[in-house]
Amino acid sequence: MIIRGFRETDDYPFICRYQLPPEQAIYTSTPIEVIKAFRADPNQKPYVIYAGDPLVGCFVLNGSRSANTYTDERSSLLFKSFSIDARYQKRGYAYEALRALPEIAKQEYPGKTEILLTVHHTNTPAIDLYQKAGFEDKGYRYAGTHGEELIFHLRVGEEEKIKSR
Repeated sequence: MIIRGFRETDDYPFICRYQLPPEQAIYTSTPIEVIKAFRADPNQKPYVIYAGDPLVGCFVLNGSRSANTYTDERSSLLFKSFSIDARYQKRGYAYEALRALPEIAKQEYPGKTEILLTVHHTNTPAIDLYQKAGFEDKGYRYAGTHGEELIFHLRVGEEEKIKSR
């Protein structure tokens, strides 16, 4: 599996063919929406996940202080808009990508010591996955567009806490 920053000419054609079921739309942005947001705000850095040839996933990391309204901690990095193409779900790609996040953060966002994400309170599969990957629910909540969001935390440099599969 390869995770890297989005490259317009290489990745956009695959982004256009990405499949995400409508019922998952309340939980994440589509990759097309991610790219539109990036074009408007370069702090919204999109990443792509490949498993061999197919593009299997997409997410955003944002290190901008102004984008992170969930904490006063300046060394936090926001992880958002995570999805796996419907054709490749349930194959372990999401877990593997989450396990790679601390290393990506260390390499590309020096000084960031924590990764934050929000997850809809009804998205039990995602909640379970994030916890399995080492994210912690410290009890913080956010009133999202579609209801309550849980705010999860992962300390960068503490990946040894990640549970084995």
